[in-house]
Amino acid sequence: MKSKPQLSFWQIWNMCFGFLGIQFGFALQNANASRIFETLGASMEEVPGLWIAAPLTGLLVQPVVGYLSDRTWTRWGRRRPFFMIGAVLTTLALLVMPNSPTLWIAAGTLWVLDASINVSMEPFRAFVGDQLSPRQRPSGYAMQSFFIGTGAIVASFLPYILAHFGIANTAAAGQVPDTVRYAFYFGAAVLLAAISWTVFSTREYSPAELASFDDAEPSPVHAPGRIAGPPEGSRIALWLVLGMVLAVLIAWRQGDRMLYVLAGLCAAYGVLLGVARLLPGTHMIAVIVGDLRAMPRTMRRLAWVQFFSWFALFAMWIYTTAAVAGTHFGSTDTQSAAYNEGANWVGVLFGAYNGFAALAALVIPLMVRMLGLRWSHLINLWLGGLGLISLMFIDDPKWLLLSMVGVGFAWASILSLPYALLSDSVPSAKMGVYMGIFNFFIVIPQLVAASALGFALRTWLGGVPMHVLVLGGCSLFVAGVCVLRVPSQSEVM
Repeated sequence: MKSKPQLSFWQIWNMCFGFLGIQFGFALQNANASRIFETLGASMEEVPGLWIAAPLTGLLVQPVVGYLSDRTWTRWGRRRPFFMIGAVLTTLALLVMPNSPTLWIAAGTLWVLDASINVSMEPFRAFVGDQLSPRQRPSGYAMQSFFIGTGAIVASFLPYILAHFGIANTAAAGQVPDTVRYAFYFGAAVLLAAISWTVFSTREYSPAELASFDDAEPSPVHAPGRIAGPPEGSRIALWLVLGMVLAVLIAWRQGDRMLYVLAGLCAAYGVLLGVARLLPGTHMIAVIVGDLRAMPRTMRRLAWVQFFSWFALFAMWIYTTAAVAGTHFGSTDTQSAAYNEGANWVGVLFGAYNGFAALAALVIPLMVRMLGLRWSHLINLWLGGLGLISLMFIDDPKWLLLSMVGVGFAWASILSLPYALLSDSVPSAKMGVYMGIFNFFIVIPQLVAASALGFALRTWLGGVPMHVLVLGGCSLFVAGVCVLRVPSQSEVM
């Protein structure tokens, strides 16, 4: 067995550069999807339901793409063909979304856009695990965070910059402003160019080469967990009954219809277990379900960290525009100049936290050397929690930029350190499928947020979007505590 060669700075740069483009598309979606939906007539209560496309497509697409890329080998490698397919589809979706004539076409385009981004993004995560030794992986994921932050700065600022240069920032009822449309066009071009750079400037190890390296199998501390619990048939029945009971309770209490998504998730998992049981053990669904149930202890404990982290992020992405426009700019009318000024300022804030994330990506490897992976991640998550909660107590919108420092550090950490912990705990032959399964713990909290936040806002949070952001901040504090349960042997750089 031999160690993987240590790659140079520029080799790592080239292999991560495509994330600059991916984040252009992701940031434009995050900063402007709610604005587009509200412009096309969506109410505040409807917006979370329309956002459900984003996590649901990731839940379905990423494990499948990971499974397929693990088993793909072409003259272009195993991951790079997926980079390119996703790039082309994402480019087309970015051109269509701001020109959607109706709300439902915009919502449908978001499904296509997010699915396409996921086709490219999931193999990029596995790509770092493939190419880099355990010692260099934290730096590789930090480099991805740097490009994510850098790309998102420009993408989030684009409507604000275009308005500064005289591009129309308001439009007739039901029309998306030119500032948003032109930003999406520019983002489409950048995304395709950046991913193409990585595709044509890098090479990949073949499956045989990966199997020959000494990190092909994880260390004993990351051994697969035991498949515990009731027998398979009982487990299937349990999840199906749980889904039905939740649906009945929601109907009985006349709960928000979005809560049915939670009931559907429980029932769908029961169906998935049943289907996997009927299929041959070599079938894709059976393999994915088997790997899910036998995932390493590290991954099981990281699941809770990811749940509370991404619940907070999704709350921020959905409600920051409404919170800032209503609280700091005094308007909820999507056609008013004040609302659109506030929405543009949210773009600046999102660009700012991504800018701080790019800087944090340079600092995080140093933090890890001094404090280790777990404590570094805890500190960064708590900084993000303070940042979100502080939005409620700052009056001058310009000072909201200070809040974004903490959010930026949390964002950079969420995009790098969990993957550094995870990649050391899974075998190289299953890197893609486990990265895809890990995405479950990103999208499930987003589905929970999309399903429950509208109900919580109306029922418990007084209809004040800013209270949702405070809830998100508290969620990041809980995520930080959960980090301490993750095994620490992999804290080596």
